[in-house]
Formats: sequence, structure tokens, C-alpha cells
Amino acid sequence: MKKRINYICLIVLLLLPKLMWAQQLRTEVFDLLDLNRPGLEEVKKLHNKGQDEKAAEALLKYYKNRTSVKHPDVNLAKVKISKEEQKWADDALNHTFFVHKGYQPSLNYGKDINWQYWPVKDNELRWQLHRHKWFTPMGKAYRLSGDEKYAKEWALQYMDWIKKNPLIPLKKNEYEMQTKPFSDSIKENVRFAWRPLEVSNRLQDQTAQFLYFISSPSFTPDFLTEFLMNYHKHAVHIMGNYSDQGNHLLFEAQRMIYAGTFFPEFKEAETWRRSGIDILNKEINVQVYKDGGQFELDPHYHLAAINIFYKAIQIADVNNFRNEFPQSYLDTVEKMIMIYINYCFPDYTNPCFSDAKITDKKEIIDNLKTWSKVFPQNKQIQYFATEGKKGELPDYLSNAFKTSGFYVFRSSWGDDATMMVLKAGPKAFWHCQPDNGTFELWMNGKNLFPDSGSYVYEGEGEVSQLRKWFRQTKVHNTLTLNNANLDSTESVCKLWNGKGNIQKLVVENPSYKGLKHRRSVFFVDNKFFVIVDEAVGNAKGNVAIHYGLCEGKTNLDKENMTVASDFDGNSNVVLKCFGPKGMTMNKEEGWRSKTYRERAERTSVAFETQKNTDEAVRYITVIYPVTDKNEQPAISAQFNNKSYSDNSLDITVKVGVEKNKLGVENKKEGVENKKLGVKNYKLSYKY
Repeated sequence: MKKRINYICLIVLLLLPKLMWAQQLRTEVFDLLDLNRPGLEEVKKLHNKGQDEKAAEALLKYYKNRTSVKHPDVNLAKVKISKEEQKWADDALNHTFFVHKGYQPSLNYGKDINWQYWPVKDNELRWQLHRHKWFTPMGKAYRLSGDEKYAKEWALQYMDWIKKNPLIPLKKNEYEMQTKPFSDSIKENVRFAWRPLEVSNRLQDQTAQFLYFISSPSFTPDFLTEFLMNYHKHAVHIMGNYSDQGNHLLFEAQRMIYAGTFFPEFKEAETWRRSGIDILNKEINVQVYKDGGQFELDPHYHLAAINIFYKAIQIADVNNFRNEFPQSYLDTVEKMIMIYINYCFPDYTNPCFSDAKITDKKEIIDNLKTWSKVFPQNKQIQYFATEGKKGELPDYLSNAFKTSGFYVFRSSWGDDATMMVLKAGPKAFWHCQPDNGTFELWMNGKNLFPDSGSYVYEGEGEVSQLRKWFRQTKVHNTLTLNNANLDSTESVCKLWNGKGNIQKLVVENPSYKGLKHRRSVFFVDNKFFVIVDEAVGNAKGNVAIHYGLCEGKTNLDKENMTVASDFDGNSNVVLKCFGPKGMTMNKEEGWRSKTYRERAERTSVAFETQKNTDEAVRYITVIYPVTDKNEQPAISAQFNNKSYSDNSLDITVKVGVEKNKLGVENKKEGVENKKLGVKNYKLSYKY
């Protein structure tokens, strides 16, 4: 008897995964569908007769033959899969799931999938697991190969996820990142598996997966009812738990448009679609400033927001409801594209301000080509989409986006440009960092002063500490008091002149209690930059300006307050700072992150002064890019107005370039250094 019981237990254990994956006919799905829609007559007839199994078969046949709904992202006649996607699909067969590019190689989640596996306490790793990024590549692999293993495994994983990730209603704020850990592991799992952003991600992607897999024998009538029930639960969940603001709200709304458009058979479909449209039409006026900047002031999320608004237009176009988006909506998206073009560098990379990551050139060009279809009259978008083969360059170089706080100095639009992008805007949201006044500087194909980036987002322990390190004000190219993060980020533009041989920008930020930071930037002869930093107020303490260069060898001369790069190639720089008596130059810890969980060490320095009185602390920094690292500019600078003035500035900068002559000719002449001339620049303004 005992042996028999053990044998039965063994059989149960062996069958347990299959039992968990078992599909069943969900007859309640018919109550969620509008069976009076054209094409569902047979489904309605069979359901009314109580023949729900046959009704499900008829419903599956309907969806296999449906042509009335168009998907903007899927063309079953031209399915393409990259080598990377193919690897994700193949790895997923063994439950090695691609979850996040920052965590490679991909992790294995076990034969009996552990959807709560969390090897690194980074919230993104666990949230993004529930986005099922490998599902769509599995669908593409199935459509191209016809190999049933992809469809069968997808259906098993889909059902396994449903069984192991039940939805337990939580209060709205319990989905947010700031939530304290729950003692109940199931509730904690809901926080990750059912956060509205992840739900919306699945909501959109499953429309494509539906098309890729529906012809498979594994996509049975029973599975269809399971799929539709689960999908309906997703949409209803978002309707009751939209995020309050920011890019999450935009993503959720745009994906609800997909849900309501792709599955119009649901009784609530029109409500879902209308909800998404109404939110986007409202939020485009809330989240986007008049100059086209998205209010998180993060180039990466600005790009994401463009694509959110654009994807809504795409699905509207192919399904004939473009008229539900007013012309002002389209005009705003166009402005968003133009500000992005303006602050990107000639190699199409974006500054890494705030939590931004660098998007590669191919992806940006693909975006531009897509956008240009909606804005064919915009010759500038066309120019950058075709890398100059068609269209026209903008008829300006430097440009200011004062509301958003992005200021661009540039000598040209070509690869040989000298270009600075400075960030000094209003208070922003979660992805924005306390970095007002920071900048990136490009010359001859190299970003000489990249921003620190973000490295990671949020999590526990070490992950949280790394997040805090990269967010610090002192690791950006700006001014600090006692190395503390800014108390306030509400910069205002006092002066902008982006034309002529001496271009000017003046911005002010009430950085700390009792200390205002005024930063004045002069772009001189389309060649070099002079930055004047003034810390004004009665606050006392260590006042420092920080500069971080790109990776590579640098030479520090603390006696002369000079940093000189020693990079290979024709893009180098000399930085020299002039400050109050007693100023010191100190090397700091320096890192740069271009993408999630990747970082590189770099040279960072701080010029520091102890502020003991109410008198303003003032610095002049000359940043002189050079094409030849042997060029050594002899630089001097001084204030002509001996004390701070609220509305004016007057300085003189002298630059004389010396070049080391190591050639045979000059050695014969006995000349080691030749002065190439000295120029005096009187830089001033009054407003």
C-alpha cells in the first residue's frame, strides 16, 4: 500500500507542471464579448444553444480570418528576426529569459519557472521579467520556421505565468516604487507582476503575439478563451490604476488605445480606446512644454515620449481614426522631434543628462525615417533621416529652448562641429537629476565632457547606493555648496544670444538656501568656451565647480589650475580655471555611464574655495578644444568688474596658442616653441 501511495505521489509530481499549465474552456469570456458584432453570428448562435466548446471553435476561426483590424507593427508577409531575437527565442525554450540588457548573459529561471527569482535586488530586473520580452521573438521564430516547439512553449509559459501570478487588488500607491516591502510574498509579487506599466507592456505586445501564434495547433479554442480572459483582466486593471503622471501614464494610455483598437469585440473596447485617446490629448499639453521639451528633462525619456505619441498616430492611421487627434497634437510631436534633433550630437547620440542612456545611430535614424512619414513637409527631419541625402539643414546653428532649459551652441551641423549642450531648466520629475547648469561638450567627433549618466534606477542595498552616487550634483559639470545635492532646480534664463563671434548665455538657479548660482557662458569665435560661475548669497561653506572629462589619459597641473587631455586623435581639450585666492584643484572620483549597468572611469576635478563671508565667490573657466594635443594655449583671465553685479558682467580673456615644434626643421633653427599669436577678448553683458 505504501509503495502504491509513493508511486501515485511520484506520478502527481511528474504531472504537476502539466496540470499547472492545463488549459480549460473559460465560458465566462462570452459575457465579455459583444456577440452582436458582424462576424460573430455563429459564435452567438452556438453560445445561445449552450454549445460553448463549438462557440470557442467558431470564435477562433473568426479571429484567424479577421481582416477588419490593422496592426501598425506587424506585417505577417514580411516577418523579420534579428540574430539577437533568435537567440532570445531559442534560449527561452530552456527558460533562459532575456529580461534586461544590463543583465547579460540572460538568467535561467528554472525548469519549473520561478517568476519571483530576484538574484540582484534591482527593481528593474524583477519588473522587466514580467514584460516577457522574449515572447514576441518566439512568435517571429515560429512564423518564420513553422517549428511548433516555439508555439507550444509560449503557450505553456503563458499559462504558467497566469497560474503563478494571481492579481490581488492593492491600493493604488502600493504599485509605486517607494512602497515598503510587504511581509506577504504574494502581495509583494503583485507589486512587480501587476504594476500598471508592466501590465500595459504586456497589453501591447500580446496583440503582436496573438497574430504570430494564432495559426498554431497549440493555440487551441480553450487557450483562446484563457488568453482573452487574461487580456481583459489586464485592460480593466489599467483602467482602475492609471499612473498619476509622467511617462508611465503616457505608456499606459497609448497601450490602452492598442487594446481597444485591436480587440473591438470586447464590450468595453471603445471605453478603453477612448480613455487612452483622451489621456494623450490632455497629457501632451501637460507633459510637453511649448518649446517641445518633455517635462522629465531627460533625452532618453523625451525620445520615448515622442514614440508614445507617434504610435498612437500610427494605429489611428491604419484603423481610420486620425481625426480624433487635433492638429495641435501633431504640431507638438513635430516640436518634440525638432528639439531632439537640436540637442543631439552630429553622430546622432544624445546627451546623458538625468537618467538618459545613449541611443545608437541606427535606432535614431530608423525613428527619423518613421517620423518623416507623418511629417513629410518637414525638410529638416528628412535631412537627418537620410543623413543629408534629401531634405535641408536648419537655417540656424545655435538654439535655445528656454522653457525646457536646453541651450545649444554649435559651430556647424557636421562631424567637425564644436558643440555644447547645457541643461538648466525648471523643476522636473523622477528621472530628472539635480544637475542644473551641467553641460556636455563635443568637438571633432568626440564628447569631451560627457554627463555622468545614471547607471541604475532603483532597488535595495548596493543598487540603491549606486543610484544615489550617479545622481549627485557633484558628479555633474556644475557648482555645489559643501558637495551637497541642489536644494532647488528652478533655473531661469537671463540672457541668450546665439549669433555672432561671441555668443552668450546667462542662467540663474536658486541652488541652495542662501546661495544663488549664476552661470554665464560665452562661445568665442566658434572655437572655445568661457564659463563664469558666481555663487551669490549669505550661505557659508565649500563652494566648488566640478568638471568630468571623458575616458582617457589627462594631465593635471594643480599649480596652474589646468587640466589637459592626452587623447589619441584630433579632439583634445585644455581647461584652465581662475578663482579667488586660496582656490585649490582636487581630483575626484569619476565615472561615466552610457547605458544601464555599464560604467567607465574618467578624470573628474573640482576647483574649491571656502566661502566665509557674504561676498560672492566667482570663477572663470576657459575650455579650449584643440585638434592637436601638442597645442598648449597660454590662457589668462580676469574680472574687470571687481565685485558681483546683479545685471552685468565684464571680464577679459587672453589666449595665445603655443605649439611644440619637434620636427627636424625647427630643431635646425634651434626653435622649440613658437608663439602663434595672442588674442584679447573683452567679454561682457548688461541686461
